[in-house]
Amino acid sequence: MKQPTFAQLRAFTAVAGHLHFRDAAAAIGMSQPALSGAVSALEETLGVQLLERTTRKVLLSPAGERLAVRARVVLDAMGGLLEEAEAVRAPFTGVLRLGVIPTVAPYLLPTVLGLFHRSYPRMDLQVHEEQTATLLEGLAAGRLDLLLLAVPLGMASVTELPLFDEDFVLLTPRGHPLSGREDIPREELRGLQLLLLDEGHCLRDQALDVCRDAGRTTGADVTTTAAGLSTLVQLVAGGLGVTLLPRTALRLETARNDSLATGRFADPAPSRRIALAMRTGTARQEEFRAVAAALREAVRPLPVSPAA
Repeated sequence: MKQPTFAQLRAFTAVAGHLHFRDAAAAIGMSQPALSGAVSALEETLGVQLLERTTRKVLLSPAGERLAVRARVVLDAMGGLLEEAEAVRAPFTGVLRLGVIPTVAPYLLPTVLGLFHRSYPRMDLQVHEEQTATLLEGLAAGRLDLLLLAVPLGMASVTELPLFDEDFVLLTPRGHPLSGREDIPREELRGLQLLLLDEGHCLRDQALDVCRDAGRTTGADVTTTAAGLSTLVQLVAGGLGVTLLPRTALRLETARNDSLATGRFADPAPSRRIALAMRTGTARQEEFRAVAAALREAVRPLPVSPAA
C-alpha cells in the first residue's frame, strides 16, 4: 500500500485546524495550490474523502475528523524524533521559541537576552509575548518550546523549572495614607480602591488571590481595569486608585513619575513565583534545565529571591 508523506499529513492537519485553505497555507508556509494538491494526494493515497469542499468553506468529513487525530499523533512523533536527534547532535543550537507573559516580558527580557547572547550564542532565540492560556496552547501544540511565566500551573503535561520569587508592592498616588510605609498589613487591601488588569492576565488572578487572603470580597470596588501594567500605573498616578505591582516592574514603570509612591507589606509579603515551563518529557529537557540554572544566577542582581 502506498504510504502518506510527511508533507501530505502536515498539509491536511493545517487545513483541519484552520478549515480554510488560505489560512492553512500561510500557517505552514506553503502555497495554496501546493497545499490543496497535497491534501488531494493524501485522499487518493488513503482512498477516503477527508474534506467537504464548498465555495464558501471547508469542512472535515466524518473520516477526516477521525484521521486528523491520527495525523497529529504521527506529526508529533516525527517532531519528537527530529527534536531528539537535534538535541543529541548539537545541544544549545538551533531555534528556541520562548513564550513570555506580558507582565514579565519588559522586565526580564533584558536579563534573558543578555544571558543567551553570552552563554548560548548559537541558539536562535525567538520570543513570543502572549497571555498564559495562549502560551500553554502553543506549548502543547509544539508551536513554542519553552515558557517564562508565573506558576504554579498544576498541569501534569507541563514541567515547571522555578526561577525566583518576587514580592508585590502597593503602588499608590503620592500623598496616599499608605505611601512610604514598610509594614502594611494585608488586611488594608479590604477597603482600598483597587485597580486590576483585564481578564486573562495571570497577574489579575494573583492580585485577587492576595485580596481573598486578606479577607476582601472578590471583585469588590474593582471598577476600572487596564490592558497592560503601564496603563494601570498611569491610572494610579491619576488618582483613580491603587494597585499591586511586582517588584521587577517597579523601576521601569515608575521612573520619571513624581505622582507615584509605594508601600511595602509586612512579612510575609504577598509574592509570585516565576518559572520556565517545558513539555514533560521533551527531548531538550536537559538543555532547558541548564538554561533555568543559568537564569537563576543571572537574576540575582534583580529585586527577587532566586529559587533553590
